Amino acid sequence: MRTGTYLLPLAVAACAGQHSTSSPTPSGLAGTWRTDGYGLVLEARGKDLQAYEVTQATCVVSFKADHIKVPPGAEAAYVADGQVFVVSGGEDSSVKNVLAEGAASHMVIRRVAARPALCDRPAPDTPESNFEVFARTWAEHYILFHQKHADWPAIVSAARAKITPATTPEQLFDLMQGMIAPFRDAHTEIRAPAIKREYQGFRPETDRFVRDGIQDFVNKKIPAMLAVTNRHLAGPLRAWCNNQVQYGHVDDSTGYLRLLSESGYAKDGSFASGLAALGAALDTIFGDPKLKALVIDARINLGGADPYGLAIASRLATTEYVAYSKEARSDPDDDTKWTPGQPSVIRPSTRPGFRGPVVELIGPLTISAGETTTQALMGRTPRVIRIGEPTQGVFSDVLTRKLPNGWSFGLPNEVFRTVDGKTFDGIGIPPDIEVPVLTDRDLEAGNDPGLDRAVSELRSPR
Repeated sequence: MRTGTYLLPLAVAACAGQHSTSSPTPSGLAGTWRTDGYGLVLEARGKDLQAYEVTQATCVVSFKADHIKVPPGAEAAYVADGQVFVVSGGEDSSVKNVLAEGAASHMVIRRVAARPALCDRPAPDTPESNFEVFARTWAEHYILFHQKHADWPAIVSAARAKITPATTPEQLFDLMQGMIAPFRDAHTEIRAPAIKREYQGFRPETDRFVRDGIQDFVNKKIPAMLAVTNRHLAGPLRAWCNNQVQYGHVDDSTGYLRLLSESGYAKDGSFASGLAALGAALDTIFGDPKLKALVIDARINLGGADPYGLAIASRLATTEYVAYSKEARSDPDDDTKWTPGQPSVIRPSTRPGFRGPVVELIGPLTISAGETTTQALMGRTPRVIRIGEPTQGVFSDVLTRKLPNGWSFGLPNEVFRTVDGKTFDGIGIPPDIEVPVLTDRDLEAGNDPGLDRAVSELRSPR
């Protein structure tokens, strides 16, 4: 589940007030269900859906969702904290698919006789219990232990030895942060509002942007970076989707499309409204009669909903191809086993689009859904040339979990595979042409070498 500014919840926020309550849960859904992967048990009773977060050793009571008006073709729909989940039929009556609005894949749920006995006595709020929920969830769902050369059982054992009934919340937070900080993974987080503490991972190459803190980065660094690029454009940019999608020109025939995120596209916060806003924006952008070549700038793209990137790719496609296939870790004891892949297919749109030469600017601040957008462009013909630095290297929706003490934490449990099985987690998607992304020296001098190189590539004969 994606969380935070660029790590949005599994279901992109929708306004609960827009959905009217309907009849109770259909009889075919009533009962208890367990997800393939994801560590969730769901109980459908009447108009409610109660979720439990389970490991082999722990159970924590999770969200409660309310039954809402059922969309056409679905069996049921729920909303929890503004997040919408749609249930549809599976391979038989004991299997269903649950799609969270804004996700690129669904979860498979299977009917079970009852919730685990562990859930009759949910994990208590003690230092030892909170630690156990954290440690077990990571053991059963994290996808990069091998790549990070991490011996998780040894890490857990060393940390557990420091836990006592007298461990303070601050000490517990420090222990948990110390266990995962070496991974430098931007889809890992701990949030402890009661003690006003947060942890967010980042790849080392990101340090130069966030060295003075996230707020400084958002309030000062990003505007400074955008201002430098803006001075190299031929006139002001037009903006759509709450300023997250911007378009202008580098010169008379070269368009410049800036994608600052894949989220917050509509004022009401809903995924559907955001998709409609994006569609209208792309109709206008690709209706530009002067457009002969295109620069897509995703160097600052803080993520969001993967289907927005798929929609953008469809406007550029000349043929049908698979953007990626999404899988989730499926076995708590074996991190080499995955759920069956769910491919996302790019099909050329019948709405206004662009079939000419495209260059994309990428870098460490191309994060999460910004990266899945980049991956969705990789199968295009003619190919999109990538210029800059490797992307952040985080693709999975963030699996968000609760602790008994009210804290939350998150980690990646999915992969986005290319058609030949390759993934880019941790390492990021590499550029075809490496150009440093707006260094301090560039910012001081007002230079944008990446944009200059993009224009040069587009002007070069092919």
